[in-house]
Amino acid sequence: DEAANVLLLERMLARAGYSHVTSTTDGRDVLGLVRESRPDLIVLDLMMPNLDGYGVLAQLQEELGPDEFLPVLVLTADATPQALQRALSGGAKDFLTKPFDQTELLLRVRNLLETRFLYLSLQQQLHGLEDLNTQALRSIALRDQSLSSLSHDMGQPLAAVRLTVETLHASLPQAPGAEELNEDLERIDTALAQMAGMISEMSD
Repeated sequence: DEAANVLLLERMLARAGYSHVTSTTDGRDVLGLVRESRPDLIVLDLMMPNLDGYGVLAQLQEELGPDEFLPVLVLTADATPQALQRALSGGAKDFLTKPFDQTELLLRVRNLLETRFLYLSLQQQLHGLEDLNTQALRSIALRDQSLSSLSHDMGQPLAAVRLTVETLHASLPQAPGAEELNEDLERIDTALAQMAGMISEMSD
């Protein structure tokens, strides 16, 4: 809530190369700024009027949900173990007491941002895997549909040939050269059984 301290922090970050910095001295503004600017890191004081840092942390946890990773670096003059424990259990990812060392602050900022970008990269990869999984399931469904159609289309003429063979078998006793024809029909019947087995295996 100290405007001079906020300005000092902004200048420190700007000198370190951070050009997209948004600030406020009122904790009640934080949630709206998060929704508007979608930050990669929040640097948060604890002792503020109207809505303190703990209240901000509670709002952020409710807003972001358990699967979102938005690191919060707490800067506070309260160096008690209770403040540390309460801030970290409230969702903060790092804790630094005032007065702080500039080099240490910038290192912690960089480390938290690297972690944030790794998280975003992982999320992007997971979305890519989900898309690939969806495509694979569609391909499997299309394959199954094609095999079912193919099995049906091949089975129809096969059944017709089998029926013809059975009819010929039934009429063989009255036909001349029945024994030789019977051998030919048995070879056809054997080939038909092999083809039926192949179609069944392909479907499986």
